[in-house]
Amino acid sequence: MLRQSFAALLVAGSLAASGAAFAQSPVMVGGAPMYANKTIAQNAPEAPNLTTLVAAVKAAGLVDTLASKGPFTVFAPTDAAFAKLPKGTVETLVKPENKPTLTKILTYHVVAGDYSAERLMREARRNKGEVHLKTVEGEPLTVKMMGKKLVVIDRTGKAATIQTADVKQSNGVVHVIGSVLMPKMKPAKMG
Repeated sequence: MLRQSFAALLVAGSLAASGAAFAQSPVMVGGAPMYANKTIAQNAPEAPNLTTLVAAVKAAGLVDTLASKGPFTVFAPTDAAFAKLPKGTVETLVKPENKPTLTKILTYHVVAGDYSAERLMREARRNKGEVHLKTVEGEPLTVKMMGKKLVVIDRTGKAATIQTADVKQSNGVVHVIGSVLMPKMKPAKMG
């Protein structure tokens, strides 16, 4: 009798623990749930504050990349971040003739690997408060600790604060940021 009660207790405990894992709430981005069992490409279109990013990813032909296995860490600028760019910039970048430039900018927001906020903070503490990451584009980003916040610094020296950290995806993690990151760009050729 005691053995059966103990076995029943173990089974009940296992079921409760597994139920708790399934009951974990998804992270909300722009009021939309982001599910950890979906890819970045599946979740991002659901967030109403990432519509410009989603349109840019489609224009650059990067949807399949963000649907692939990964893992990736994506620093995802909000619509408000894109709105900070000079007027007409986004409209110009999504034109087919500007695909190489758009791709360069978007891949500058992606790092191979799964860098949670906890991992970034841990590595920053070991390295005088900052972490240097190589982007998929090829140029570095710097992530710095500023108090309890993480800030991403681009090649131009501009900072983007991580507004929503650790949006887990099946193929990585997304950190929502408040500014568009810019790689080093070659000056435009004068005709």
